[in-house]
Amino acid sequence: MKLIVGLGNPGDEYKNTKHNVGFWVIDKIAQELKLNLDKQKFNGIFAKADDYILAKPLTYMNNSGLFVQKIAHFFKISNDDILIIYDDMDFSIGQAAIKNNGSAAGHNGMKDIIEQLGTEQIKRLKIGISRPLNKENKNYVLTPFNNEEQKIIEKVVETAADAAIQFLSNDIRIIVERFNAKNKKRKDSFSS
Repeated sequence: MKLIVGLGNPGDEYKNTKHNVGFWVIDKIAQELKLNLDKQKFNGIFAKADDYILAKPLTYMNNSGLFVQKIAHFFKISNDDILIIYDDMDFSIGQAAIKNNGSAAGHNGMKDIIEQLGTEQIKRLKIGISRPLNKENKNYVLTPFNNEEQKIIEKVVETAADAAIQFLSNDIRIIVERFNAKNKKRKDSFSS
């Protein structure tokens, strides 16, 4: 059983914000696989297939870890079979990468997941949202993309969803190679 979790904040006021790109990828995967996130448990929503789960915590971003820990424990999913999808200010808009492990690098949602699971050995797909010019991070992540950025991010979300779907039936190393190579080309083509 594999678990793919997209991070974001619940509620309509956050729906279109940069911090919610993890949710967008989960929604795209669910659309592609014709699934509905219609189950609710552990303060989150999810869709369960025979051998995988797609999920979104309904907590705020910095409290995502308990949901991930509880759903993984309940369905007996090992940390090695979890993929977390979230926004990353260290990558430009249009960039993304899959990593096998690492620190939270300042992302509060990932920090909480690492604390709750007790390891940094967690696969993650990071989607670039860039850094604000004025360094006011909290407000920046809670704003929408502009029209030009939105067009770019929609393509990245499609690519990220495809990579996550491939993760369901492939070794992560194959996905990392394919996705990171493909995304490098995308980054070059979207560089501004």
